[in-house]
Amino acid sequence: MTLHAGIRRAAGPAALASLMTAALLIAVLWVQRERHGWPFDRAPEQAAAVAGQAPATGDMAGMDMSGGTNGNPPSRVAIDVTADTRQTLGVQVQPVTREALTETIQAVATVAPDESRISHVHTRVAGWVEHLDVNTTGETVRAGQPVARVFSQELLSSQTEYLAARQAVAASGISSAVVAGGRTRLSVLGMTPDEITAIEQSGEPRRLVTVVAPRSGVVVTRGITVGTAIDPSTPLLTIADLSSVWVLAEVPEASIPSVRAGTLAMLDFPASGRAPFTARVDFLYPTLTERTRTLRVRFSVGNARGTLRPGLYGTAAFTVAGPPAITVPRDAVVDTGRQQHVFVAVGDRFEPRPVTLGLQLADRVEVVAGLNDGDHIVTAGVFLLDSESRLRATGGMGGHAHGSTPAQESTPAAPPKADMPPAADPHAGHEE
Repeated sequence: MTLHAGIRRAAGPAALASLMTAALLIAVLWVQRERHGWPFDRAPEQAAAVAGQAPATGDMAGMDMSGGTNGNPPSRVAIDVTADTRQTLGVQVQPVTREALTETIQAVATVAPDESRISHVHTRVAGWVEHLDVNTTGETVRAGQPVARVFSQELLSSQTEYLAARQAVAASGISSAVVAGGRTRLSVLGMTPDEITAIEQSGEPRRLVTVVAPRSGVVVTRGITVGTAIDPSTPLLTIADLSSVWVLAEVPEASIPSVRAGTLAMLDFPASGRAPFTARVDFLYPTLTERTRTLRVRFSVGNARGTLRPGLYGTAAFTVAGPPAITVPRDAVVDTGRQQHVFVAVGDRFEPRPVTLGLQLADRVEVVAGLNDGDHIVTAGVFLLDSESRLRATGGMGGHAHGSTPAQESTPAAPPKADMPPAADPHAGHEE
């Protein structure tokens, strides 16, 4: 019982303090409401009744920035600015013109071997590798240079049969098709004409047959070592001619319509030590890279010095010229997030006009709708004009003053000039 009594005695003062705080808060809010201040916003009919005015009717009651009526107050209104004030504020006006849009598309580029200049080295018989003339990947070889020597039982037997047929023909003195067939067989199995002539002169078959490089280039893959058992399906070496390479650029999906075969691009590979150079698109691949949503395009580039190494990264910059269009400086456009507008000069009057933007360039933007040739727009001092236009629209300059009497509000005040804001009454809105 003692514990419950103590709780009741402690809760009494706390409850009283809470009630007093709530009453004080309600009183403050009621005073604010009667003075037409935050946080209460009266309906237009109630505010007009308090001020002794009739509710606004007609188009001006709901005119927005674009001049339409949607039941909302205007977000911005036209303002008049004198020539002296324009010069003081640094307001600059330029006529709207059309110009050819030049778009620069940046893409990641990679150097790759020219697939038409790659050769795989195979033998035409089964056997074993007994000697390698090319032991390392990356080694440079010449066309016809020996790269490996292999032993093949099949090829050794074919040589012995060919030499025996030659001896039989020589002894009889009668030409035989067997000799011609044997020579053709050795050629088909991979022996060169010089090797066949050598065994004809010596009369002895060659135990090891030499495999030569089919083209000049760089060994990019070596798939064998000494003692490897091979057959015709075994790739011995892969040789790539890097005197001409491919450059593969990844064009973003949104820029694909601007790039086609023959489009000029500036290629730059800083790590190669080569100055940036131009090239034309040779080929556009038919599919996109799903992971990056890009289209791969191909350039064929000469590489006589070998500085463009496969795998090297760089950039490709495409310069695409479009049709003439209306463009304005970026600083002339006010972007509210929901819409964009510019200020059009008509004499000393500046009107906010909504616009629809198109292509975004480095320092200019395309205007698809909202402007016509010959219009004059503000290109400097836009922020000051926009702030003044919003302030006029909300009644912040020369509008309703909180705490004024109905008699004072019934007399409309003349709109203030932009260069001469009205002096604020320090006692307005305060009761004695």
